Amino acid sequence: MVDARGYSCPIPVVMTQKALNQTKPDSLEVLVDAQTAVQNITRFATAQGYGVTVTEQGQDYLLTLRKN
Repeated sequence: MVDARGYSCPIPVVMTQKALNQTKPDSLEVLVDAQTAVQNITRFATAQGYGVTVTEQGQDYLLTLRKN
């Protein structure tokens, strides 16, 4: 799980990219607190071949990335 709450873009995308590059997971969960981060991570993950599911958790967003 990548907890990117409290960071402004592009840091959440960089944190997500680092996690994907280190372990090459089939799925990854990313927790963010800004709609902009949701949009940017979704765009990045899609370009990397991942499908993205977004779940709102109060004021936070849980993104679940799954390899297509």
